[in-house]
Amino acid sequence: MENKSFEEYINELENILKSLENRDITLDDAVKNYTKGVEISKKCYQILDSNEKLVISQMTDSGLVDFDPTKNN
Repeated sequence: MENKSFEEYINELENILKSLENRDITLDDAVKNYTKGVEISKKCYQILDSNEKLVISQMTDSGLVDFDPTKNN
């Protein structure tokens, strides 16, 4: 899978969802699209996770916040 922006992946997911909502889609195509959607979804979560870690690191390194995502502040 090529590297795209988060927004490009979200657009792809939206297009896949639209195709899956189409009642004329064959079962084979639906399964292929679903599988591709799962792969794209995983990539989106990886992007979000790495960006979250980057922001947390920068905030704690700057002394802005003692961040612990497991705590409810």
